[in-house]
Amino acid sequence: MSVLLIAEHNNKELKSFTLNAVTAASQIDSDVHALVIGNNCGDAAKAASELPLVKKVISVEAAYYESFLAENFAPVVTKLADNYSHIVCSANTFGKNLMPRIAAKLNTSQVSDIIKVESQDTFVRPIYAGNAFATVKSTDAKKCITIRPTSFEPCENSGGSAPIETAEAGEEFLLTKFIKREEIKSDRPELGTARIVVSGGRGMQSGDNFKLITSIADKLNAAIGASRAAVDAGYISNDHQVGQTGKVVVPDLYIAVGISGAIQHLAGMKESKVIVAINKDGEAPIFSVADYGLEADLFEALPQFLEELNKLNTIQK
Repeated sequence: MSVLLIAEHNNKELKSFTLNAVTAASQIDSDVHALVIGNNCGDAAKAASELPLVKKVISVEAAYYESFLAENFAPVVTKLADNYSHIVCSANTFGKNLMPRIAAKLNTSQVSDIIKVESQDTFVRPIYAGNAFATVKSTDAKKCITIRPTSFEPCENSGGSAPIETAEAGEEFLLTKFIKREEIKSDRPELGTARIVVSGGRGMQSGDNFKLITSIADKLNAAIGASRAAVDAGYISNDHQVGQTGKVVVPDLYIAVGISGAIQHLAGMKESKVIVAINKDGEAPIFSVADYGLEADLFEALPQFLEELNKLNTIQK
């Protein structure tokens, strides 16, 4: 039986994590079908059909799918589930909201946040804030799986020509009402997919001091992250939080500034390819995972760092 991938999109384009989820789904079975639910989402369905690893696209449209409410999406998926052995989506806010509803409807145990596919019924997922890995074998006839996007490479986004079929929409769920969506627009790369991330912690001491982080990030074309302590202190909004209760990032370069390295934060960034830590406390746990560590006052180190970056920019010009 095939794998049903629930595509995440904005009715025009596929979200980047969908490409990672397609890679994971294809490792379970090569026959991957992408489900695109939305309103006037023909462009997103076409983009899904162009993914070489996708063998078929199922498009479901209705006005009440415009806002991507999980209460409306879940019945569509469960109705189509008879034809599939696996149902897959990303373990981000979208997937964490949707997949448990599907699993409950199908009376199956969800396998969450997998980072590796061993076989069609066996998967690896992190536990204990990423300090251990569990190999989970599911004997359920239908398997509901969410994947950690940063653990799988994105698939190719062109070259495919999968057929697009339409399926009937379900009934609108009337007990939940969409009010509004608040999104922060930024020219910087998205935190979850950025190649470089610069994060600040409690050591930044105030929100105004995050301007130092911003200046460095602008030079490096980096995303800005933060520890939970910095978010809880009100230095920066929680959509920048990296860690067990925030976003999991795996950039090429992660720069941790004024972050002590609590286990919850390490769970969200310790798989980064290169980790640089700047902290005046030489005993801070962050140094145990850092590839490069600078024991220094960040208020002295960051201006010097920025000065050196400015010199590099001058040389390049």
